[in-house]
Amino acid sequence: MLVAAAVCPCPPLLVPDVAAGAAPELDAARVACADALGVLAAARPDRLVVVGPAGESGRGPHPEGSRGSFRGFGVDLDVRLGGTGAGTGTGTAEASPDPVGPTLPPSLAVAAWLLGRTDRSGVPVEGLGVGESLAAEHCLRAGERIAARAGRVALLVMGDGSACRTLKAPGYLDERAEGFDAAVARALAAADVPALKALDTELAHELKASGRAPWQVLAGAARGADLNGTLLYEDAPYGVGYLVATWS
Repeated sequence: MLVAAAVCPCPPLLVPDVAAGAAPELDAARVACADALGVLAAARPDRLVVVGPAGESGRGPHPEGSRGSFRGFGVDLDVRLGGTGAGTGTGTAEASPDPVGPTLPPSLAVAAWLLGRTDRSGVPVEGLGVGESLAAEHCLRAGERIAARAGRVALLVMGDGSACRTLKAPGYLDERAEGFDAAVARALAAADVPALKALDTELAHELKASGRAPWQVLAGAARGADLNGTLLYEDAPYGVGYLVATWS
């Protein structure tokens, strides 16, 4: 059963080493993400599942210990989703001269970096990469299966809103983008499962909103859980909607 969820954006720029001189621009988002992960830890889950958008090669399950890398963004930094061995059992980030073949899609690599800054007290963690075009009904069923995995399940849901909020945004300016992001923000703030289920798949695609599928996985997992929502952060610093929320 789902007992808590955290929703975070997934731009690699969240990682200060990637953002470099622009890192302070997302300081508030990083603080909000840390607060959201604190809510997950406080829920004392039996299992933590990280869900994020993924390209074809990154779709599907990613077990604990899976590695990712920010080398493609010009940074000699590898990450590990949870893992075992000499570490504390949390996600880790490490600079290494030896390339490690990444298996995590960028969204889950960002999640691994976030988890590496948080004490999750040894809770088992696994990842799931979902295609941005995955039909809503498949997302909902995936969420239901995740919620049934353990008695107390927590979700870390990675994904961005529209990428069309300004003229300089990746998708250029689309007048529908602000309204789409506002609707998602209201749904996340209210833990409104029906509203997330009803998100328009085609509109989300047109607005380049990578979070639509992961948010609908959350909707499936939260059916009947009777959780309360809190919106911690909402902004579009690069013309892309970034949202941080908690359900508990």
